[in-house]
Amino acid sequence: MIRNPFHLVEFSPWPLTGSMGAFCLTVGLASWFHGHSVLLYSLGILLIMLTMIQWWRDVIRESTFQGYHTLKVSQGLRWGMILFITSEVLFFFAFFWAYFHSSLAPTPEIGMNWPPSGIVPLNPFQVPLLNTAVLLASGVSVTWAHHSLLEGNWKSTNYALTVTVLLGIYFTFLQAGEYMETSFTIADSCYGSTFFVATGFHGLHVLIGSTFLLITLVRNMMYHFSANHHFGFEAAAWYWHFVDVVWLFLYISIYWWGS
Repeated sequence: MIRNPFHLVEFSPWPLTGSMGAFCLTVGLASWFHGHSVLLYSLGILLIMLTMIQWWRDVIRESTFQGYHTLKVSQGLRWGMILFITSEVLFFFAFFWAYFHSSLAPTPEIGMNWPPSGIVPLNPFQVPLLNTAVLLASGVSVTWAHHSLLEGNWKSTNYALTVTVLLGIYFTFLQAGEYMETSFTIADSCYGSTFFVATGFHGLHVLIGSTFLLITLVRNMMYHFSANHHFGFEAAAWYWHFVDVVWLFLYISIYWWGS
């Protein structure tokens, strides 16, 4: 007999293995940067990958086969995702704050101008503009996938999700090429630091979002979603729209205005 409408999580080892993986990854990165072995870093990556696979498997079982994700549980998950995206907004807000703090009042150390003396910024109307078009197109395709899912059009949902994942991969490919073409590095004054940290973390979010959508695509191909029960897809779509909006702010402020 169910005494409350809330989902009580079973005992799970994955939070422990995930924290161990994150610890090994952090310490391993520091060790690697100082010219030591990559063994601890590799162990951290392995632990995190195994944790992700096993934990996602358990959540999929709970939601799809065991029926634990009732309406009340889904509402809690929605609020959790909303709060998570809010924390991500504040995360990027710190980078924008650092960027505008340096750009609106350039100090003598950087030549009293912006971009700093010696920095040749990227042309905002070349690869950055193409990347903007790619992400906007991916926002359209993920919305197409959502409407197709609501209408019960299984094939159209798969097509739209495939397009979205491919556009996300294409964005990552373009950004990697852009980084190789820059004439400055992360060590070149506050411009290089804020540019690479802000755009780099956004690129990491694109990779995470693409993985999120890829798993959603696989789940949809396995008939895990229905028109009334698909929060896993909704969470991925919300995250992807957040990534799109952040990129628009990055493009306008750093690539266009800041150049």
